[in-house]
Amino acid sequence: MSHRARQGAGGSHFLKGMCVGIVLAALLMPMGRAGLAQPREGAPIKLQVIGGLAGVTQYTKIEQPFWRSEIETLSRGQVSATIRPLDAGGLRNQEMLQLLRLGVVSIGTALLGVVAGDDPELNAVDLPALNPDVATLRRTVGAFREHLRNVLQERYEIELLGIYAYPAQVLFCAEPFSGLDALAGRKIRTSSVGQSELIAGIGAVPVMLPFAEIIANLRAHVVDCAVTGTLSGYEIGLPGVTSHVHSMALSWGVSVFGANSTYWNGLPAEARDVIRLGVGQLEERIWSQAEADTQRGLACNAGLATCPGKPERPMVVVPTSPADEARRRRLIAEVVLPRWLERCGQDCLRSWNTYLRPLHAVDPKTP
Repeated sequence: MSHRARQGAGGSHFLKGMCVGIVLAALLMPMGRAGLAQPREGAPIKLQVIGGLAGVTQYTKIEQPFWRSEIETLSRGQVSATIRPLDAGGLRNQEMLQLLRLGVVSIGTALLGVVAGDDPELNAVDLPALNPDVATLRRTVGAFREHLRNVLQERYEIELLGIYAYPAQVLFCAEPFSGLDALAGRKIRTSSVGQSELIAGIGAVPVMLPFAEIIANLRAHVVDCAVTGTLSGYEIGLPGVTSHVHSMALSWGVSVFGANSTYWNGLPAEARDVIRLGVGQLEERIWSQAEADTQRGLACNAGLATCPGKPERPMVVVPTSPADEARRRRLIAEVVLPRWLERCGQDCLRSWNTYLRPLHAVDPKTP
């Protein structure tokens, strides 16, 4: 299916987004069309920013301090900002690209795995099992960044300013397992269509559940395993209800940070330069934190001395074996890519062959 066809198929989503945009324009006046009015020449600039997910390290320790104080220092008082998290204030993650395009949100964050429901090509960099470690993810994003920049500009009139990553999402299980091949038949919590397709591909049974319901469903034996973040899994108490955790990343929760193009182009050039410089530094800090939190999560689940605090029942960290790596590549070729291309069509096939196939050397298998 071409992008034009996907636009038609997603018409109801677009109309819903416009309705949401009209309502939010009234609720979020600083970020509505009134917010697109450009500052007077020489006047201080006050940005209204929608950041990442509340309560995670990326937001509380990095994004929030940057926008609340560091950007003002960096710009010598010329630029300041307020920030609110993506999952607060009535915003729907699914509508963020349309809200940015409409100018209801002038500068904000969109989770690619969420907004890809209407435009699957956007999530090419974070397809399930594509990036088993952060080094691979960095190379994937590097190869696709300029194309993603062009897609956001041409389809949504959004200026790409940064690409962020959350810590790795991995597999936790209540019963021992030795690798991916040992999971057939188990009921596994997932959080997206792509994850569910991957889990079905290994012969397990995907069960989509909200993050807040993971512990209760593991205790009730509704599911046997769960895919979630290494650190967030530790923080909600998974060592108390699961015994083994796999070290291979199944996904990362990549997000983009961008600005409405009209608003962005209307800012003074000096302000744009400062914001780009600051967001570039912010992006690198977020990536470093994602990598550190991924390893810290595994260390904490295992009860290692490097982690402050120790679970009552330390978990076994299952290493990624050569068999797991071989299975991962087969799953990408036989399940992940074919299902993604079914939803996305020739646009995605061209994108894969042009930008990502040279890096990953995987071809989708046809039936």
